[in-house]
Amino acid sequence: MDAKNPKTLLDLAMQSLLRNESATIQALKDMPRVFFVPLFIAAFEGGHKNTLLEMVKVWPYYCLDFRSLTVQEPQHGLLKAMIENLPVRPSRNSASRRPKLRILDLRQDNDCRTICHEDSIKEPFCFHSCTYSDSSILKIERQHRFVNTESVVQFPRPVELLVDLSLDGSLVEKEFLVLLTSKIRESSGSLHICCRALQVAKLCDSKYTLNFLDLNCVGQLSIDMGSLSDITNVLSQMDHLESLSLSKVTFRSLGGKLFKNFLSYLRRMNTLKEVSFSSFCLTGHLDRVLRVLPPGLHFLYLPFCDLSHRDFRFLAQNPQATHLQLSNLRNNSMYWDDFEPFQTLLANLSGTLRHLEMNHCLINDNAISVLIPALIRCTHLRVLCFASNPITMPMLVTIMNNLTPLKKLKHVINPNPIHCYGILPFQGSIDRRKLAILQLLKVMLALAERPDMNWITYLE
Repeated sequence: MDAKNPKTLLDLAMQSLLRNESATIQALKDMPRVFFVPLFIAAFEGGHKNTLLEMVKVWPYYCLDFRSLTVQEPQHGLLKAMIENLPVRPSRNSASRRPKLRILDLRQDNDCRTICHEDSIKEPFCFHSCTYSDSSILKIERQHRFVNTESVVQFPRPVELLVDLSLDGSLVEKEFLVLLTSKIRESSGSLHICCRALQVAKLCDSKYTLNFLDLNCVGQLSIDMGSLSDITNVLSQMDHLESLSLSKVTFRSLGGKLFKNFLSYLRRMNTLKEVSFSSFCLTGHLDRVLRVLPPGLHFLYLPFCDLSHRDFRFLAQNPQATHLQLSNLRNNSMYWDDFEPFQTLLANLSGTLRHLEMNHCLINDNAISVLIPALIRCTHLRVLCFASNPITMPMLVTIMNNLTPLKKLKHVINPNPIHCYGILPFQGSIDRRKLAILQLLKVMLALAERPDMNWITYLE
């Protein structure tokens, strides 16, 4: 027994009941529904496949949420079997208990209950039910509200399967998609696959799969590689994104109609809170992107975007970027002499910024010295990353002296001093004997009474 999480008497009773699986299955039809959730959790954790399948058939609640459960590799077979046995066709069973299950949530989120509260709800309801698709339970039942409840056998009840999908071309993904398409055909249109988070490795390889999804359900979209044309086509089918991540975007030009269409669909995403464009060359065009984004963005990732001084100047003045909690600007070369735009940006974000990344930006001693006054005003800053920049050891000492008063700043990833490299910064191997001088930073942290602050390099 786990000493930190001791089993309750109810847990032990459920485990004892599951030792006789046939008797447990027989008892389901008369079991008080208050025992279904603890029995289901015990059966899932114990791998009692047959019990789980029978429980799904007679589940007495409107929804079944897996997000409070820890799903490991051995449980994947259980999930597959449960989807295969999910009731999606009209039931002619005359048993005393017919299935009420309408929503099966297979996403992963520990901060959730297995079922929704029903005490104060007159009609069956789930807080996580789909609200956007025309195939959702809410919209279908609104259309058929006039149908007599006595006719439920003749009219298949809509069922929703809530999932997060990762289209990476793996065997596991392919088997899961075959299962979903088979279940959709079996349901004769009554099963709605509601995908809330969608990750696509190569967009060109996933077009067929996207055809059977209602993309308007998607709230989080991540595409690791794709053409601007294909990405625009996907965005044209979405209206409710909260998070958008695009990487390795290919295109011929940002001056034509295609980019205008991309921006027009991006403009519709009024609920966006997190935007990431990586390896998406936006040189001289960042202003056009920012203008169509909604105000109040929380996270903005722009690594490998080849941002120009003009782009930074617009970013610093843009109202869409005045409430950022995270700003990732790494791998954008800042080789110019005027750092006023970056300084202005930090000043504007001083009341909200928690996480700042500016690795590999060619920021030298002169540049960082200009940024220090703005950095020390970011009193909510918790994470700072400025590794792989040509900074000297004396400047690192200066930076630490200025940042240790920031009590919320806990994690700093700093560069190796330039004298630890070869003839030129970042050229040749690192002399590890010279790296010993970084121990001075740890001594300084101790003297500043900041044992809670960690300064490390990539090598550590």
